[in-house]
Amino acid sequence: MRILIISDTHGKHENLEEALKREGRMDLLIHLGDAEGYEDVIAGLAGCPVEIVAGNNDFFSMLPREKEFVLGGYRIWITHGHYYYVNTGVADIKREAAARDMDIVMFGHTHRPLIDYGQELITLNPGSLSYPRQEGRRPSYIRMEFDENGKARFELKYL
Repeated sequence: MRILIISDTHGKHENLEEALKREGRMDLLIHLGDAEGYEDVIAGLAGCPVEIVAGNNDFFSMLPREKEFVLGGYRIWITHGHYYYVNTGVADIKREAAARDMDIVMFGHTHRPLIDYGQELITLNPGSLSYPRQEGRRPSYIRMEFDENGKARFELKYL
C-alpha cells in the first residue's frame, strides 16, 4: 500500500500534480488541512481515496477537524495541529495522541516537515507543498509504504 501525505496546499495545486507524477499510483492520499475549499479538486487529482481534515484556513468548511482510523494495523490520528499549539512544539499533540492510544499522529500547520520515530508513537508533518517554511524552503510531502512484514516506512520527499 502506497500513501501520499500532504498538507497546506492553500489552493495551489501545481506542486501536488508534480508530486503525484513523481510518485505514480497511490492507494490513499492524506491531506492534513488548509485545502481552502478545493477538496474536490484534490480528490480528482489524486485518483484514489482521500482522507482530509480542516485546517485553520478552511473557513466555512464542513470537513472534520480530525479523524481516527486504522491503516495496516496502525492506529492513526490526523489533524491540522493548530488546536494543539504545534507552532510552539509537538509536546501537546504527542501527549494527546498517547492519551488516544495512537500509533501514528499526522499534522500540518507549521509548514515544516517532521518525521519523529518515538518509542510508542510516530509523529509526522509533511510540511507544505505550497508555502514551505523550513530552511531551504523546498515544497515537501511524505510517502508512506508498508513493507512485506506490514511495517510502515516513511520517506520525506522534496520537489
